[in-house]
Amino acid sequence: MPVPRPLRERCREFLGIDGEIGYIFPAMAYGGGAGFIFVVTDDQIAVISTGAMSRTTPKTVWGSYPRGTRIGPVETGVGASFEFAGAVFEVDDEYAAVVNAADAEIFDRDSLPKDPLPDL
Repeated sequence: MPVPRPLRERCREFLGIDGEIGYIFPAMAYGGGAGFIFVVTDDQIAVISTGAMSRTTPKTVWGSYPRGTRIGPVETGVGASFEFAGAVFEVDDEYAAVVNAADAEIFDRDSLPKDPLPDL
């Protein structure tokens, strides 16, 4: 499920990003509480806190990491979760594929599907 354009634009403006956002997905602190938005660009992985009351309003930058940092793997079962930068996050099941794709782009490029229209 794609993140709504207004949220993507709020994150772009909040971070001052001019380039492309490759991946973006919401997450929560494991067990509930604070919300987060992971924004993945060519250069970095920015983790934005949205606080406990909102899931769509950026409040602070929780952390910024080099793009070569692995986000997953996503553990599935009772719910989808992953450990990143010493914290555990939960994501809706539909975003597990986004986390895996972001990691595959850096760590396992051969597993990604080929571009069906490479000349465009």
